[in-house]
Amino acid sequence: MAISGGIDSVCLGHLLHELGINFSLGHVNFQLRGKESDGDEAFVRNIAAQWKVPLFVTKTNKEFLKSTGKSTQMAARDFRYNWFEEVTKENGYEGVLVAHQFEDQIETIFLNLLRGTGIEGLYGMAEKRGIIIRPLLPFSRSQIRTFMEENGFAWRNDSSNDTNDYKRNLLRNRVLPTLSEDFPNGLQVLEMSFKRLKDTGKAFFDLFGLWRDQHVRLEGGYQYLEIVSIKNLSGRQSMLYYWLRDFGFSYFDVEDVIKSVEIGEPGKTFYAGDYMLNLDRDFFILGKNDFEWEPLKVKIYDIELNLRSKKFDILKLGTDFEIEKSTENAMLDFEKLKFPLTVRKWEQGDRMVPLGMDKDKKISDLLVDLKVPMIKKKQVLVLLSGDEIAWLIGFRIGDHFKCTPSTKKVLYFKKVTS
Repeated sequence: MAISGGIDSVCLGHLLHELGINFSLGHVNFQLRGKESDGDEAFVRNIAAQWKVPLFVTKTNKEFLKSTGKSTQMAARDFRYNWFEEVTKENGYEGVLVAHQFEDQIETIFLNLLRGTGIEGLYGMAEKRGIIIRPLLPFSRSQIRTFMEENGFAWRNDSSNDTNDYKRNLLRNRVLPTLSEDFPNGLQVLEMSFKRLKDTGKAFFDLFGLWRDQHVRLEGGYQYLEIVSIKNLSGRQSMLYYWLRDFGFSYFDVEDVIKSVEIGEPGKTFYAGDYMLNLDRDFFILGKNDFEWEPLKVKIYDIELNLRSKKFDILKLGTDFEIEKSTENAMLDFEKLKFPLTVRKWEQGDRMVPLGMDKDKKISDLLVDLKVPMIKKKQVLVLLSGDEIAWLIGFRIGDHFKCTPSTKKVLYFKKVTS
């Protein structure tokens, strides 16, 4: 059980102790309030001795919390929960009890809304999530105080809670009391409304899952969503957001995507961390932003070529062959090739003479002619014979390397289909 020494956690400890539940205590001394923080630790050590339960204590300080680059409250929260998880695993405990109560829940929901969260922000804190268990969420601050006072139980007061330096304190000390004065049952009514909205949210996510499974197609490492499927869809912005958010896109990014769809900007690309979203003519295409590829050598005796999402058998044929018409495969005149061949990413300035042409052409222009989406251009590879491009892999072979009636031996790259 997490214990700060404050009224809520001490109340939970007394309840566990009186019920005869087997538990241990965990206390973090953040050393943010000098002697007061040390007094909290001494109080917790004393109460652990009274209850005769094991106690785990750890310490950190303002300098460490500041070094994380997060706000003090967020850094302290992360430190606390990470430590709880370590202690739980090391000692084989079933979970971590924390003493969040009713007003904490309301404050959390308000803070979520003020941060601009969507419907999930109304969920607040779960009664149980992972190893974290919150048994006091149904009980109000006044109920907890009444229980503690009637039983004569002592607790520590955190003086930082009396200031309005933090947003949560501002809500706790000014906003919620004012709301309760003007609307005596306001917090209870809000809780009921939040519960209904949470249930509505669960229904939405079930429907969203069905919609995504029906409309988002996975192929070759990309996700495809037909643009027409969302043009007149009710709540389309939310649908797109919940599809894209796990890949780093924000709600504001999705607003820009919708605008591009409305004004018609095929080829527009949006970036978010490691991912990019490409508005092709008919589809949204989602995939990795970059494509790492080290040049690969193809030797004369190799029997396969593995290109991550594609795999080719390398066959050597004699004069008895039929010309392969599929652009995915390649048949090259063996005697015109200089081994070892090289597979690398195409580069700006690359040129080749495509099959059937008598002049060279920029690879960038050829990809435009072939209507290759921007997102896929990054992953296009070329096969080089010496310094000459023999194959724009998956699209065109070089005219110089084509097979003719005089070809005596063929190097055949044949895609392996699963």
